[in-house]
Amino acid sequence: MKSLLLLALALACRAAVAAPADAPLPVRADHPFLGAWQIAKRDDDCAEVYRIDRSGRTLITSADEVAQSTFTITDQPSARGYYKWVDTLVKDNGKKDCWGQVTKPGKTTTRYVMMNPAKDRFIVCLAEDGRQCFGPFVRLEGGEI
Repeated sequence: MKSLLLLALALACRAAVAAPADAPLPVRADHPFLGAWQIAKRDDDCAEVYRIDRSGRTLITSADEVAQSTFTITDQPSARGYYKWVDTLVKDNGKKDCWGQVTKPGKTTTRYVMMNPAKDRFIVCLAEDGRQCFGPFVRLEGGEI
């Protein structure tokens, strides 16, 4: 009994070392959110590109900004059709994005993603009511991570 307890404790310690509490959880390989996505600003040629990988990390480029974030996203959409996306900016080069903004690391946002049926576009909303949304984000062909 004592050896089983020690083995369980050793495995728990190994898991804690292998995956720190603040590390993002991996996303299933066929999740429709994975890949490269672009949102274009309507009044000029500026576009933001999000490269979203399975490890729960994102690389964002927008005008002069280069940023990195960690995220979680629900595995399946809610009954209303939205995935819950929680994103935390962890690095930023301090330069302006397409909208003239500079985002400081540490900012966490919760948004709701609704994919189109083909899974090649999505919109992002502040809530699951569909009232305050922006997009579309369009999948970039050949932009797999």
